[in-house]
Amino acid sequence: MSDVSTTSGVSKKAVHFGAGNIGRGFVGLLLHNGGYEVLFSDVAAPLVDALKAASSYTVHEVGEGGVDHEVTAFRAVNSAEEPDRLADELATAEVATTAVGPTVLKFIAPNLVEGLRRRSVDAAPLKVMACENAIGATDTLREAIVAAAGEEWASLEGKAVFANTAVDRIVPGQPADGGIDVTVEPFFEWAIEQGPFGGDLPTIPGAHFVDELGPYIERKLFTVNTGHAATAYFGAHAGIEKISDALASPAVETAVTAAVEETSALLAAKHGFDPADLAEYRARILDRFRNPALPDTVQRVGRQPLRKLSRHERFVGPAAEAAERGLSSSALVAAMGAALYFDEAGDEQAVELQELLSSMNADAFTEHVTGLEPEHPLYVSVRDLVAAHQRG
Repeated sequence: MSDVSTTSGVSKKAVHFGAGNIGRGFVGLLLHNGGYEVLFSDVAAPLVDALKAASSYTVHEVGEGGVDHEVTAFRAVNSAEEPDRLADELATAEVATTAVGPTVLKFIAPNLVEGLRRRSVDAAPLKVMACENAIGATDTLREAIVAAAGEEWASLEGKAVFANTAVDRIVPGQPADGGIDVTVEPFFEWAIEQGPFGGDLPTIPGAHFVDELGPYIERKLFTVNTGHAATAYFGAHAGIEKISDALASPAVETAVTAAVEETSALLAAKHGFDPADLAEYRARILDRFRNPALPDTVQRVGRQPLRKLSRHERFVGPAAEAAERGLSSSALVAAMGAALYFDEAGDEQAVELQELLSSMNADAFTEHVTGLEPEHPLYVSVRDLVAAHQRG
């Protein structure tokens, strides 16, 4: 049973919040490869029970160069039912990571506060890294921890260090009968800012540590996330089910390529990335989306459209900055237009999106959903797009 470590020689421990597909198939795998015993923390009782009942699981890489990886030396804890145990584990862990979604970070902050409270003052600081699809996610988590600790934070601050990260691996929706095994693509990237660690870096094979993370986070978010979501929305509007099939459509491929060309132009202007390197990066990203072995759907990738249309996310964020610099943003605006058609009954945000479109005028919708203000140079083009959509 994996609830008790069965691997001898494991002397260091990582606590990972979020035992879902990303947690098991990406972060947990790399921590395992770094020699950590991984404790998965989650609130989904069936998943936690399944992990407790298993001694291993397999990460299946599908596509060119893909191999299988067996993960062992893991345990699991239900943070809702066993908060005391989780706090004790955090008190003696070397690393704490997350893959819970940016909006959930505030809910795990109290667990981390209690773990730090129980941590010995003589122990090395807990290395905390939030591995989320959001800019500055670890900063967000730290702010939530500070707020949860209140005045006590002054006595806890020295017990943890916080490093922002940029993560990239496509983990598609999994088969219903897949158990705890995970199917992923072979490619991955995990960039971590190294400054906070003061030279005492965590052991994560395949990760690369950088002095300045911001450009890498934006390169990933504004290419991978923007391109993936654009493929989903253009594909869904065209009536296509799979992401790989969507990019096989010349019209979808042209629209998606134009969108990420605009984000590349912004990245080159803002961060000094070489345009030729960005072109190669874009091509590699689109090739990943074309991987027919990844059973990813436009419905899964397109979910939560309101979040993806928000001010600092993958469309409005880069389009706004491009407009501010006088760069083209028309292809990104077109991707936003495709997102407006996303209508999936099983996705709460998709349902709310359609309700807002039918109940708000174009100005109110644009300000409420995108966070753009009327004086912003991008505002009019987005407002006009919304108005045209509402006219049908």
